[in-house]
Amino acid sequence: MKLNVNGKVAVITGGSRGLGLNCAEVLVKNGAKSVYITSRKQQAVNESVEFLKGVAKQYNPSCKVVGIASDVSNGEGVKKFAQQVASQEDKVDILIANAGASWGAPLMKHPESAFDKVMDLNVKGVFLTIQAFYPLLKKAGTVDYSSRVLIMGSITGIKPDAMDGGTYGYTASKAGVMHLGKCLALELGPQNINVNLLAPGFFPTKMSNGLLEKIGDTFVQNNPKKRLGRQEDIESVVLFFCAKESDYINGAVIPIDGGAHVGDAPKSSKL
Repeated sequence: MKLNVNGKVAVITGGSRGLGLNCAEVLVKNGAKSVYITSRKQQAVNESVEFLKGVAKQYNPSCKVVGIASDVSNGEGVKKFAQQVASQEDKVDILIANAGASWGAPLMKHPESAFDKVMDLNVKGVFLTIQAFYPLLKKAGTVDYSSRVLIMGSITGIKPDAMDGGTYGYTASKAGVMHLGKCLALELGPQNINVNLLAPGFFPTKMSNGLLEKIGDTFVQNNPKKRLGRQEDIESVVLFFCAKESDYINGAVIPIDGGAHVGDAPKSSKL
């Protein structure tokens, strides 16, 4: 079985770094016709587009890579991004709602503004993005290939004690967005739009590096696989969920965490 996304148009929010960039890279490598990424900062978008164009040159020379700087935590930014994509494409096959933010502070010092910032991007922004791209996703979906929405959740939305550091808004947002995704899967599934949710554990990214520097070894030792996530771990799952072979999977939550959401690894084995 050779998984691919040949000829598909893909959109990734938060696609200039970390897991979002990993998602974009695997789609470019495996046959995507066009890949659109967005992030708030123009320089970051430009750098990532150049990187992805290099990937395309090696693996998929006909792939078009486009970067659009936009803030998808609010309606105006989402509308700007969606309109620019719609001006170049008449449909979107794959939407990966990956853009996210976090904030850590003790309970009594956790500012309201920080909680709002996280919830705006991680929940409201995901909803607004799916809403804005719905017409293009609906045009792409068929009985043979449902268009795809992948929402980037987190194991913290499943197991709240999996993250430390007073990230109250982040944990709540990931639980909320995963429930939102399930509701959308029920509504959009009959319209040939699949909605699935990824729940990564700890991957070395710019967002998680601060916490990993403090207690990263603890996560490794407690993980049943005794390691953090690797790029290929997220890429293989993303490719499968965007390929035609996963067409009957809708409304799923997929932990990508080595089993950490089940519980901490035993300190020693008696086997």
